[in-house]
Amino acid sequence: MARQLAMLLLLFVSFAPLADASSSTQSLAMNPIRKVVTMLQAMQQKVTKEGERAEELFEKYDCYCKSGSGDLSSSIAAAEVKTGELGTSIERDSSKKQGLESDLKSHQEDRDAAKSAMAEATAVREKEKAAFDKELGENKVNLDALRKAVAALEKGMTGSFLQSRAAGSLQRYVASSSQLVDGDRQAVLSFLSGEQGDAYAPQSGGIVGILKQLGDEMFADQKDMIATEDAAVKNHHELIAAKKKEVAASSKSIEEKLSRVGTLGVKIAEMKNDLGDTVESHMEDQNFLANLQKNCDAKAAVHAEEKKTRAQEIVALADTIKVLNDDDALELFKKTLPSSSASFVQMQASTSALRVQAEALLAQAGSELSPSQGRQRIDFISLALRGHKVGFEKVIALVDELVSTLKKEQLDDDHKKEYCAAQIDQADDGKKSLERSISDLETVIAEMQDGIAT
Repeated sequence: MARQLAMLLLLFVSFAPLADASSSTQSLAMNPIRKVVTMLQAMQQKVTKEGERAEELFEKYDCYCKSGSGDLSSSIAAAEVKTGELGTSIERDSSKKQGLESDLKSHQEDRDAAKSAMAEATAVREKEKAAFDKELGENKVNLDALRKAVAALEKGMTGSFLQSRAAGSLQRYVASSSQLVDGDRQAVLSFLSGEQGDAYAPQSGGIVGILKQLGDEMFADQKDMIATEDAAVKNHHELIAAKKKEVAASSKSIEEKLSRVGTLGVKIAEMKNDLGDTVESHMEDQNFLANLQKNCDAKAAVHAEEKKTRAQEIVALADTIKVLNDDDALELFKKTLPSSSASFVQMQASTSALRVQAEALLAQAGSELSPSQGRQRIDFISLALRGHKVGFEKVIALVDELVSTLKKEQLDDDHKKEYCAAQIDQADDGKKSLERSISDLETVIAEMQDGIAT
């Protein structure tokens, strides 16, 4: 390939002084091979600088790929760890919340049971108090009647007592009392009914003794009754106090458990929201990392191909320069270049022959090269050979101008790309910030709703 390129350039520089007959003497005085070598060396330096610039840009891009991949990998790993921790925390706090709710239900049942026990004990106490009041009243009435009977008998006022209401009450009590034996009961009932008449002698003291003994027993029963009532009242007060303490303790536990359940509910809701955000961010990072790796690999492949092609161009230019600097090239140039004694007709014939030969070689070389391997340069040389007024220097100038324009457009595209990337990043940051704000507001709303529910 280098040999063919050298031959083409030799044909061109040999044909160049024949293209314009008016300037043939000046062209012959110049060294076309040296001019071509200088041009090729300039092209070689330009290709080398372009390669260095491309390598520098690729290193920056590769650094971005590596740093971005590292940051994304760290973010993904942190998100995975956080996801596991949040899942464990949610499960633990949910179990704790269920336990608190179970305890809360048990405390509520205990408090309801204590209140029911207090209500039942109060109802029983009221019944016992009513029965005590009734029995105590009857006992007092009967004891009073008994004492009146004893006093009447001791004073000899039997007739007036038997006609009183107290005698009837005492008679009913004696008839139903289990504290008297049958003989005493019959004697007292006979006395109270007036069957003995005026024959009763108070001095004998039989009935009085029975009545006094019965009064003492009734008084003792009354004292026992009052003592029993006092003990029942005391027990009732102690029971009510204990149940009130139990109700208070249950109420305190209920309030505490309700507060803890509400706090855990808010915490679990926050962790679930955080878990959802983390999972979403984790998926976005994974997708972005996959796309970044794909783009970086594609860019690396393109850069490797460009680097390979550029290396081939540099090798071809170096081989061409070497060929042109060789003695064989000088001999070929001397043989190709027409002598000063050649006629105008011979020069014209040489011009046509060289043009045909050069175009054939250019066509052959162009068919073997791809556009990325420098085919455009061969096309420009062919254009210069076909033209009659435009010299190779003007073609080079046009090529340089085109390259400069392309570089400027590429630089503008790079700047525009950087600007677009910055704007996209800024918009993405703004989007994420708004999403976090929305998530925070939703969390606050959830907390307020849980607080209201609590």
